[in-house]
Amino acid sequence: MSPNDPSLRSFIEVRADSDFPIQNLPYGVFSTAQDERKRIGVAIGDFILDLAVCEEAGLVLVEGAAERLFNRDALNPFMAFGPAVWSATRARISELLRADVALLRDNAPLRKVALVPRAQATLHLPFHVASFSDFYSSLQHASNAGMILRGPNAALMPNWKHMPIGYNSRASTVVVSGTPVRRPLGQLKVGDQPPYMGPCGKLDFELEMGFIIGQNSPMGEMLTQAQAERMIFGFVLLNDWSARDIQAWEYQPLGPFLAKAFATTISPWVVTREALEPFRVATPDQDPAPLPYLRQSRLQNYDVTLDVTLQTAKMTSPKQISRSNFKYMYWSSLQQLMHHGSTGCAMSIGDLLGTGTISGNDKSAYGSLLELSWNGTQPLELGEGETRSFLEDGDQLSFHGYAQGDGYRIGFGEAAGTILPALPVPV
Repeated sequence: MSPNDPSLRSFIEVRADSDFPIQNLPYGVFSTAQDERKRIGVAIGDFILDLAVCEEAGLVLVEGAAERLFNRDALNPFMAFGPAVWSATRARISELLRADVALLRDNAPLRKVALVPRAQATLHLPFHVASFSDFYSSLQHASNAGMILRGPNAALMPNWKHMPIGYNSRASTVVVSGTPVRRPLGQLKVGDQPPYMGPCGKLDFELEMGFIIGQNSPMGEMLTQAQAERMIFGFVLLNDWSARDIQAWEYQPLGPFLAKAFATTISPWVVTREALEPFRVATPDQDPAPLPYLRQSRLQNYDVTLDVTLQTAKMTSPKQISRSNFKYMYWSSLQQLMHHGSTGCAMSIGDLLGTGTISGNDKSAYGSLLELSWNGTQPLELGEGETRSFLEDGDQLSFHGYAQGDGYRIGFGEAAGTILPALPVPV
């Protein structure tokens, strides 16, 4: 039976609105107070199936592995075994958790150690980030940002509809959900005054998805569509925090640099590409037609609802400020990867690629405060007497995402961070 079959049920009770039914089985790295070792597990309902325990018991084994793979602090060694192993392992985990399979269900001593309540676990960065590249691939976001920054007559740059635009960012500051984010210091310039060093005043979020590369590619070769697709291991929620005022002064002529390098938050659970297969949809019409190396032979976008909530230090509950969807992307993740490797750029296991901000056609679906407040000219009403143009100290921002199936949903958990005050400016 396919692990994606909607009729599958786990012997573990899973609510209909849970992010983690048996059809999902996302990978993460966790530890507990009782066992502080970092190891790999999959989320199922309100529990984590400890794959290190299952591996030691001989229930989940990777053919050809000379040593254990799931008692590790990162998914990279497992990803190295490739798509056939990824598929076989997911199928085996699904089998172990099925309601009609007794192997784990009826083994009470093993269940006691193999199933860890998620509420008792600490979640960690799920893979070692080899490098991080971020794209700019939502037509609505690029149009909005261009109108705000350059005016309606120059909203899109001439190259935007011919290739996915991106830049290389920092892997060192990719952090897992729940990690606080320090307001950055940076070089700023106001009007005709000389530049100065100070705290960012226009701190923003960017609603993105991230996808993880699970296979290497050789330097000097282009990627075929089939090769690129096999290289994508899975997806996470991604918030590429942005310092808009720092960026405004630094980005010409070479684009984003320090304004995007201080923090990037990802969700702790990696939802596999296979789990999202039932939710493939077409990309928007691409006009002009992409060059041959960027053309796609099948559906490559995904129908994933994305929500953003904001809670200020004074608010009693969070408020939803955006609802968007991964399917709005003009350039698909596959096209982004094919373009990234088109000059012969070698891709590595653990590379993280960000889709760029995902915005829909109306204000309720905009994926940044730059758009939601129109660069501060239309402050966002939050209720409880609070408004925001950009993020303030103490604000907590959270992303959630899910693909809705027939009686189940494939969710990503949460990507959240709270803003800490800037450090004093060095003298």
